[in-house]
Amino acid sequence: MTYLAIRHLHMTFALLSIGLFATRGLMALCSDRWRGSRVLRIAPHIIDTCLLASAITLLVLAGFNPLDHAWLMAKIIALLFYIYLGRQALRAGLARGVRLPWLIAALACAGYILGVAFTRSATWGLA
Repeated sequence: MTYLAIRHLHMTFALLSIGLFATRGLMALCSDRWRGSRVLRIAPHIIDTCLLASAITLLVLAGFNPLDHAWLMAKIIALLFYIYLGRQALRAGLARGVRLPWLIAALACAGYILGVAFTRSATWGLA
């Protein structure tokens, strides 16, 4: 596969991952019944594994070292925050008032990651 094809796959998996997280988050705000859905429990793992595999493939093909590119390191650090915030947001049994700030913070983190990806700048080209 070419770099461009893998990049498009990576972008597709990223949008699927964020969209599915947002869907699960909204469903969690309404009820915890979604947890019984096998698809909603398994699909995120498959999508996120494909997302990570495509990211590593892109790094290898492009010869990028995250330590040499501030925007790439910013994406990786923001990804760790996104994972933590998302995990908190989807914990079982949280009250809506507790869950909502975690969900908003996780989605804001995802938005930052997308912004960095499109601009290739940790500051979105604003500095």
